[in-house]
Amino acid sequence: MQAFTTHKGIVAPLDRSNVDTDAIIPKQYLKSVKRTGFGPTAFDDWRYLDPGEPGMDHSQRRKNPDFVLNQEPFDRATILLARENFGCGSSREHAVWALTDFGFRAVIAPSFADIFFNNSFKNGLLPIALKEEEVDAIFKAVAANPGLELEIDLPNQVVKAPDGSEYAFEIDSFRKHCLIEGLDDIALTLEHADKIKAYETAQMEKTPWLFNDLRGNVGG
Repeated sequence: MQAFTTHKGIVAPLDRSNVDTDAIIPKQYLKSVKRTGFGPTAFDDWRYLDPGEPGMDHSQRRKNPDFVLNQEPFDRATILLARENFGCGSSREHAVWALTDFGFRAVIAPSFADIFFNNSFKNGLLPIALKEEEVDAIFKAVAANPGLELEIDLPNQVVKAPDGSEYAFEIDSFRKHCLIEGLDDIALTLEHADKIKAYETAQMEKTPWLFNDLRGNVGG
């Protein structure tokens, strides 16, 4: 998982509430579990004028010129700005994969759906919950200056705007540690590989029959 310490990038304003995971990545793209390749189909129904299917050359599809991520400079954004209850709907982790594969490192909104919120941390995407009035202020700043860049300082838990405004945010200390160190669930487990191996060796000596395969061989 890509570590997150500080990040500066263009903000894309998605001025919608209750953006659900089916809108972020439609169901027809859920067959793959590779975590990559979902960027071209992020927000598929809003982004394109014609229906999409897996295996298509999405670069040849007609784009909706009214959708924000098809417009300069927002097509190069790495920070997504949205309204309340972002990521609601089904629990599909593919929604986070689609956002990260598009290039987003963080999403700023007043609130998030719980499962999406949890999935984000496991995949290196930082969900930042700010007060509604603070989100409003950022929307207005982006409208006045398209291409506005924000700086996110995770160690100090603050979002910095070019005009000097700063927006503090809360984050669980363990999740913060994992993001800064780039540790997903597998990496966290591997940090204890020596202890796991020692436990398995001890158990094999105590109860070798539990480690027999179908041919009667002892596993190792």
